[in-house]
Amino acid sequence: MRGKYEDNADKGGPVWGRGLSFPTPSAFLEISCSSRHLSDPQMVLLRFAPSPTGPLHLGGLRMALYNHLFARKHAGKWLLRIEDTDASRSVPGSLEGIRNALEWAGLRYDFGPGREGPHGPYFQSERLDLYKSYAGKLLDSGNAYRCFCSQDTLAEIKGKLARSGSSASYDRRCLHLTEEEVARKVRAGEKHVVRFNNTAAPTRPSATDLIFGRPRDTHASLATDPIILKTDQFPTYHLASVADDHEMGITHVLRGEEWLPSLPLHLDLYASLKIPAPHFGHMPILLNPDGSKMSKRHGDVQVVDFIKRGWEPEGVLNWLVLSGWGVSHEAPAPDGSSQARSPSIVPDSTRIMTMDEMVDQFDLSAITHRNTVLEAAKLEYINKHHVMRRASTRTGLEELAQKVHEHIKEAFPNSPHTTLDMIKKAISILEGRLTNIYDIPFHAPYLFQEPDLTSTVAKAMREKIASENYDLVIKTVKATLEGQSEDWDDIDFLTLLHKEREGLDLSTKAFMTPLRYALTGMKDGPAIADVMDALGRERTLARLR
Repeated sequence: MRGKYEDNADKGGPVWGRGLSFPTPSAFLEISCSSRHLSDPQMVLLRFAPSPTGPLHLGGLRMALYNHLFARKHAGKWLLRIEDTDASRSVPGSLEGIRNALEWAGLRYDFGPGREGPHGPYFQSERLDLYKSYAGKLLDSGNAYRCFCSQDTLAEIKGKLARSGSSASYDRRCLHLTEEEVARKVRAGEKHVVRFNNTAAPTRPSATDLIFGRPRDTHASLATDPIILKTDQFPTYHLASVADDHEMGITHVLRGEEWLPSLPLHLDLYASLKIPAPHFGHMPILLNPDGSKMSKRHGDVQVVDFIKRGWEPEGVLNWLVLSGWGVSHEAPAPDGSSQARSPSIVPDSTRIMTMDEMVDQFDLSAITHRNTVLEAAKLEYINKHHVMRRASTRTGLEELAQKVHEHIKEAFPNSPHTTLDMIKKAISILEGRLTNIYDIPFHAPYLFQEPDLTSTVAKAMREKIASENYDLVIKTVKATLEGQSEDWDDIDFLTLLHKEREGLDLSTKAFMTPLRYALTGMKDGPAIADVMDALGRERTLARLR
């Protein structure tokens, strides 16, 4: 699309909309009949449209997840669109980071960079001629005008309006320029922007939102005649999103609540362009624990950090999908009709859900209207159960061991025991204790290296054990294990230890503490029978000796 149109005003060519060149009828038809008509117009199609301004954060991942769930719920598709029209804010490597984060989470978009389809190009920087043509159409209909005021002039105007008690941000002086004056200024190369003419917007139905129902009208809080095309001929979000969503055939837009005040303006743009608007749903934003808005500027919210820390993708998604998922309320149906959906049963904020279950139970009517604080404790609880679920199958256990293998080797670089087999044993005996698979070195270092009996915890344990009792327990169990002729894997350690404890007439604590000290050097941990089984004959007997 780039380079399709040129501004002919300074070449004596035709002037479209007070100074914007008019593309040929066939060229404009090519834009109007773009990719939105290449797919089934009834198919639900959503878009996730991040800016490449840094790593994807949790709020962005949650928005991608909601688009994914809604699309799959309604047998539709979703695409990834990169909103890169502000080159000054773009950060190198951001696109790769966004795609890697989505891939890690298992959120596979149907169309977008690397997955070309009928809706491209998928970078807004490659669609500039489209925005220019849309701005030209608004100029031609009188729904937009060129503004040549400098920044100094605009500041002066705003100050005067404020001192007079007006809430306006611009006095619309350029709206009253004649077509001849506009054309002359354009030919002279004067810098200008294109503003949307609020006063010319056609009458339209009240705004309806899939989450908030009928939000209050926010026209009064919007800028006076907002800029839709900047001096560099790059669009603002308002024009670009409207043009792209229409041309790409987007049927539903799920985006952050911060855009809800702009909804009336966007609907005005749709009405002025005489094109149908998609259905909108605005998601309440996520907050940091201190109540501030979650953003890339805060630490500990980047998806890459959660990847590096070993959190389970489904655990993180499960946590995010339930953040702000409260009681059901009446809201417009997914097709935008006024008939509200019936209340549904909504999962609690820590319910363990697979991706298929998330898709099946996802319901916009269950999204709360309030902003939500992400609670780390809930992630730990949810993630622990996802680890347990994966570890319950042979394939899942193997995958978990592979995932954490390098991490274990880095934690114990001189250990000969950091094998996949030992890691699988560690995961199995730590079941229910692991909130994160990367916590294995913290919970069971003794499986990979000799226990540290000089630690403060180990010394405290030993001081509480009477020497005669310690010697008796260790000597008895060692002799019994040395006398076992069957394979180590076949020994019923739980029954064996129970018999030895009864034979010595000791309480469970008095019997097990010496063994736990000798084998692990840690106060807490899995059952000693499981530890023995995991360590194997040689390592267990060596520690008892």
